[in-house]
Parts: sequence; C-alpha cells; structure tokens
Amino acid sequence: MAKIDRNNKENLGFADRLKELRLQKKLSQSDLAKIIGVHHSHIGRYERGESRPLSKHLKALANALSVSTDYLLEGKTEDAAFANLEDREFLKIFEEAEKLPEEDKEVIKKLLNAFLMQKRLHKELIS
Repeated sequence: MAKIDRNNKENLGFADRLKELRLQKKLSQSDLAKIIGVHHSHIGRYERGESRPLSKHLKALANALSVSTDYLLEGKTEDAAFANLEDREFLKIFEEAEKLPEEDKEVIKKLLNAFLMQKRLHKELIS
C-alpha cells in the first residue's frame, strides 16, 4: 500500500470516485474489501485519500466496480461513459471497437442505431 499526500487533489479525486462507485454498487467497505482481498481498513484509507492500492488491488477494485483503472485513478472523461456500464462484455466490445478505423466505427454506429430504432418501433406498435 502506497502512502499518499492527503493534500494532493488527484488523490482526493481517486478517493471520491472510489467511494461514489462503491456506494452506487451498494457495497459496504467490508464487502468491497472481501471482494478484492484486503482488510476493510484499507478501503477506508483509500476513500480518505490517505493511501492508494497496490496495482493488483487496483485492478481488482476496477473489476469489482465495473470501471477501468484509468477512470478510477484519473477520472478521464473519455472513460466516464463506462463508469456506470454494468455489462463488462459490452465494455470490452466498446473498448475494442474504439480502436477501429473511423469508417468501421460509423458502420457499427449505424447498425446499433438501426437495431435500437427497430426495438423502439416494435415497442410502440405493441403498446
């Protein structure tokens, strides 16, 4: 566990994101600690900005909270869209699609939009 300067805004950002994500998942500090394999006091120190997790625990935290490690640590706005995405398989698909050339991404967007439009129309016809 790395000791952290409590006055550093970056550490508080991590601490705030961690606590917010934990609460969104309706997990206690003890619950989250059990999931990632640390003592619950570590979660409290992380959330107060007093320390940061080791890399293996950071990865476990990100997985448990369904976010990327980048989002958890840095709160990058490009990762924010994934912060509340529950379906990890969807997240992996979107991360992979993000690496494609622009024209391929446009095809994917058109396919998704067409599928969603069909679902909306079907729903409206049934109601």
